[in-house]
Amino acid sequence: MLKKLKIRRHLSFVVASFLFIFLLACTKDSAPPTFGNYPTEIGKIITYKCATPGCHNDQSYEAADGLNLTSYASLFLGSDNGSPVVPYRSDFSSLCYYINTYSDLGPVNSPRMPLNGAALSREEVQTIKSWIDNGAPDINGNIMWSDNPDRKKYYVLNQGCDVVTVFDAATKLPIRYITVGNSANAAESPHMIRVSPDGQYWYVIFVANNILQKFRTSDDSFVSQVTLGSAQNWNTMVISNDSKKAYCVSWQTSSRLAVVNLETMTLINNVGGGNFSDAHGVALNSTNDTVYITRQTGNYIYKIDTALNGFNEVTLDGSSLPNQTSSLDPHEIIFSADGAYYFVTCQKSNEVKVMSTAGDVLIQSIPTGQYPLEIIKSVSKNKLYVSCQDEPGTGINSKGCVTVIDMSTYQAANFPVGYQPHGLAIDETNGFLIVASRNISSGGPIPHHSGTCGRNGFVNYFKISTMELLNKKTEIASDPYSVAVRP
Repeated sequence: MLKKLKIRRHLSFVVASFLFIFLLACTKDSAPPTFGNYPTEIGKIITYKCATPGCHNDQSYEAADGLNLTSYASLFLGSDNGSPVVPYRSDFSSLCYYINTYSDLGPVNSPRMPLNGAALSREEVQTIKSWIDNGAPDINGNIMWSDNPDRKKYYVLNQGCDVVTVFDAATKLPIRYITVGNSANAAESPHMIRVSPDGQYWYVIFVANNILQKFRTSDDSFVSQVTLGSAQNWNTMVISNDSKKAYCVSWQTSSRLAVVNLETMTLINNVGGGNFSDAHGVALNSTNDTVYITRQTGNYIYKIDTALNGFNEVTLDGSSLPNQTSSLDPHEIIFSADGAYYFVTCQKSNEVKVMSTAGDVLIQSIPTGQYPLEIIKSVSKNKLYVSCQDEPGTGINSKGCVTVIDMSTYQAANFPVGYQPHGLAIDETNGFLIVASRNISSGGPIPHHSGTCGRNGFVNYFKISTMELLNKKTEIASDPYSVAVRP
């Protein structure tokens, strides 16, 4: 009897073990691996050929350009150089450059990845590219950065590429590349980007086209465009405080001023011609009833009432004699928060001129770094920031600085940054100064990767509370020239 009982217990154990193994096998069959939340066909390629030991996995990614491909989430933490995958744009996703060995599929960069393995097949490269061009969704179809229409963003206009790089302000990562212009077969050289004061739209103006384009900030979709007139070289603009009008300036011998209704995107006026020339920077006074325009060659600027009744000349050197000879060469202009003063960068004399709005009287001349160009202000810090493109660098791969000016004391200090810095913007909320470096000279830093349209530039960040330069530097497409912040 005891023996039979033992046999029964043994058989029960065998049956239970068999059932356990069977159920375990069924469980595995019903829950296939998710490959880090990538879509399965993408996950298989990345898991088995990229996120491998010694390469882009959890243990070794820090030595692999800081790029962790173990999961979909870790991919979108970016790398040491920015965003290797930008949804909808395989042409601006550097990951594609390194896995590609087929020139007809796009740029081919070295070292080729996988570093010590067989090259990806043509089908695998095309699979990755197609996935990115369709938004690079996760396994559930979610597309990164599409969850928040109110996201705070930085916009960096790439003059050498006819695109705008859209940054997430929180992570400082490029999240989209938006093509601008209306001619696919010609370089249109977008020159300036501005976000409307209400934060609803961003606008782009072009040197090699005669249009102003309008995009939504919620999803960066194109809204409409308006023709400014026959003259080209449209390079700067200013938007009224109520976000309803734009004043656009063309830079040429017979300059033009175009006034646009931004609500209807229609041209209100186009004036100029013989009235003024070599026009560049533009600003509105605090009451928005007067337009100020810099003359890039000479010692004076133009002052025009918004009813367009006349063009007046204002000298910046304390004299009463406007002179077209290159001396100060005013570049950009900005008003103080209360509108009592305006400040003009003078690229030839390496200084900022401080002018009283009442009577247009010279108050102060402030030395800057070499070749001062763009100028912005921080209301919270009561300071001005000036990009000085040609200030001699402190190292082999540095050239340029930002001059910081206290608007109360007019004290100034230079802070080295980047290579050929130009575009500037202030993120008052998070306390950062964004600096775009053109890096168009061969003497600048060698880009991490070669893209689709020339030598890449990059973006740096200062903490405006301390002017500490962050270690983070983001490489983006060619000639980053102008910067704007969504408030």
